[in-house]
Amino acid sequence: MSINGCIRCLSVILLCFLLIRCAPEKAQNLEYSSVLESLVNQEDTDGDKKITIDDKGPKKFEFIDKNGESHNIEGTYYLSNLLQELAIVAKDDTISIERITEAPSARISRLIKTRFWDNLTRSIDKNGLEKVLEDTKSDTDTLRLYIPFDDKDAIRYFQSLTKEYKKLKVVILPKKITPEYVKTLNSKPGILNLAHTKQDENYQGIPFVVPGGRFNEMYGWDSYFESVGLLIDDREDLAMAMADNFAYQIKHYGKILNANRSYYLTRTQPPFFSSLLVEIYQENPQVSKDWLASNLKMVIKEYETVWMKNGVRLTNTGLNRFYGEGIGMPPETEEGHFDFILKEFAAKHKLDLDTFKNMYQKGEIIDEELSQYFIHDRSMRESGHDTSNRLDDICADLNTVGLNSLLYKYEIDIAYLIKNVFEDSFEIDDKQYTSQLWLKQAEKRKGLMNTLMWNEEKGSFYDYNFSAQNQTQIESATNYYPLWVGICTQDQANRLVDNLFENLVQKGGIASTTDISNTASVDAPQRQWDYPNGWAPHQMLIWRGLHNYGFASQNQELVYRWLWMITKNAVNYNGTIPEKYDVVQCTHKVYAEYGNVGTEFDYITPSGFGWMNASYQLGMSFLNNELKEKLNKLTDPDEIFNKRNQ
Repeated sequence: MSINGCIRCLSVILLCFLLIRCAPEKAQNLEYSSVLESLVNQEDTDGDKKITIDDKGPKKFEFIDKNGESHNIEGTYYLSNLLQELAIVAKDDTISIERITEAPSARISRLIKTRFWDNLTRSIDKNGLEKVLEDTKSDTDTLRLYIPFDDKDAIRYFQSLTKEYKKLKVVILPKKITPEYVKTLNSKPGILNLAHTKQDENYQGIPFVVPGGRFNEMYGWDSYFESVGLLIDDREDLAMAMADNFAYQIKHYGKILNANRSYYLTRTQPPFFSSLLVEIYQENPQVSKDWLASNLKMVIKEYETVWMKNGVRLTNTGLNRFYGEGIGMPPETEEGHFDFILKEFAAKHKLDLDTFKNMYQKGEIIDEELSQYFIHDRSMRESGHDTSNRLDDICADLNTVGLNSLLYKYEIDIAYLIKNVFEDSFEIDDKQYTSQLWLKQAEKRKGLMNTLMWNEEKGSFYDYNFSAQNQTQIESATNYYPLWVGICTQDQANRLVDNLFENLVQKGGIASTTDISNTASVDAPQRQWDYPNGWAPHQMLIWRGLHNYGFASQNQELVYRWLWMITKNAVNYNGTIPEKYDVVQCTHKVYAEYGNVGTEFDYITPSGFGWMNASYQLGMSFLNNELKEKLNKLTDPDEIFNKRNQ
């Protein structure tokens, strides 16, 4: 037997042992362990603990169930479903033939609703501590939990747990958190505490949903898109919990963080808190008025103190930018990520690369040009688009269409909630707010965006470089956020949609950008937020924008293209639901920085990927029945719609 064959056999034996250990009380299930072993030996020819189109088995398997009935399973999709059901049989009484033969879209949607959301849910308390503090991004045995100086309940609670959890180290943050302080934490990374409840000495962390895979922290804009899926799947409880965690971060850390990890303390993310509140209210108008009031206060605080602070994220144009504060290289990047740029500076200082990096990180070399590069880089990461050639070495100089669209929506959302929930009067610290105040601010922003960002000749919005005083004129999915937030006239919307289909729509959906690859350096990373990749948040916002402006047929096409690509990959690759896709080749096999989270699992994906799950549920809510039937048959979108660029 080959080495690979031995490894496969050992893997099967180990899985069978775990199944027996996990469910000894269900001895009647143990007969399926031999079925699993036979299936894997026959069909998993590449030994990756999945059955995919890359395997070379006969793609035909017969087994006998507990009732003595024989079943013949044929084809990659059905065999991988059988593998998945066998992997979870210890928790079920029987193998369900109906689930093995389930229509692909129904199976994906069901697993998202009943399995994936729960598997992605975390809480920072005793029950959730071990999972949350599993720090695959740290090479030390110490598990650090950073707690705000004024969260006395959390400090007492977690300090009491240090006797039980010897690796747990509780660190109390200072009252004032500066970039200089945050830099000192780079060698001592850890998780930042989140919201909680406390009743009768019973401390419970308020749950949150993580993106997936290696992540055990709550990410900023991911959380909004995940909440869209949660609300569709009747998980209002988790969507409200996400809002509470947003509010905690604003109260204690001054902003909604890039993620609740120590090295993100100086960075926020694209603002979606107002959208989350409005959608929770619209889903349930009977939601507690007190709850809405407490969270709306935090939305307004974030708007005023994070986004509208002169000289930081508010610029002299009256529009906003991303501005990630911090010092030195962002510590979360992969080893060697910046080598393509650092080589130039090492040569400038007549040093070898490693010596230069070491001295720069220690502050022994000060280079203003390089420091400015990292200001742009951290700002790009704050934008959520980490990374893109659209923003590299320029981000902090841009009033972006995306950010200013989102802040316009903050203004109209706040006005909507004040008018509809609080009878057009909302008070914070003796200051009165009315809907008209916020609508006036929104109109001002719309005017500035039309003046500086709208290009009449091209019929599109573009990011505005306030330093150079010109538009960047790069085609990006974020240029179409005005459709979602309602800034456009109908004529502008018509022209935007024409441009969208001309420039960004590919066979598998909307690409993040046109091809803006950096050809200046062969060492430059393949930016994951650029062509040919497509991402769930862009699809979701543009779908809703098309819906808002009455582009029904165009919306159906774009939803179908995206869902077809997800479904096709899941059918061919053992249910894989990853972080991102190449929408040109229509594959999850993406060769870019950071890989593709959600593709590594054994037998059955436990959780998919957060906003990808949400995009599937939202897409299914849009798609008409005729196209749903075609989706389950995996009908090529180019057979239904006009053929896109290949």
